[in-house]
Amino acid sequence: MMDEQPVVFVIDDDQSVRDALAGLLRSVGLDVKLFGSTQEFLEGERPDAPSCLVLDVRLPGAGGLDFQRDLAGSSIELPIVFITGHGDIPMSVRAMKAGAIEFLTKPFRDQELLDAIQQGLEQDRARRRDHGAIAQLRQRFQTLTSREREVMAHVVTGRLNKQIAGDLQLSEITIKVHRGHVMRKMSAKSLAELVRMADRLGVSIGKP
Repeated sequence: MMDEQPVVFVIDDDQSVRDALAGLLRSVGLDVKLFGSTQEFLEGERPDAPSCLVLDVRLPGAGGLDFQRDLAGSSIELPIVFITGHGDIPMSVRAMKAGAIEFLTKPFRDQELLDAIQQGLEQDRARRRDHGAIAQLRQRFQTLTSREREVMAHVVTGRLNKQIAGDLQLSEITIKVHRGHVMRKMSAKSLAELVRMADRLGVSIGKP
């Protein structure tokens, strides 16, 4: 997966704030996309790149905190940095408990915002790498035959070849062969690594 130029989305209904933030972020080499409302953001184009959302708390219609909740229930995964001129402690607590990177009250220092955005971009990079790794695991898992998946589900419980053979009513040598195929196709160097792969894929006995 190509790690494209990171992009920062800004949602604020104040044009002057959007322009000021755009100037700041572009001055440090960040790509910026500006939106005056959450609806405009949802209808806009979002590049497939490491991203962070700078979100005003008070917006027309659904506010920033409600939008944070809506995003959490959607397929859009973005680290959020809140900015507000009218924040209070309950708002801040709610935002942070829901996973916000930072909750900044205007006026804030430019560096505070830049630091929070960089933290958000790093978090999104990590999420994208993790999703990419799981996608690779799924591709490997798809190359297994139904019998190999069945054997893998038993192997990762720690059972011996002899025990698995008894469970599946197969010969021990057959289980050994399937086990070897599983390790090779999954590119697992050890049983412990295969167990970790199975855990990430949700593989279990009865659910190969």
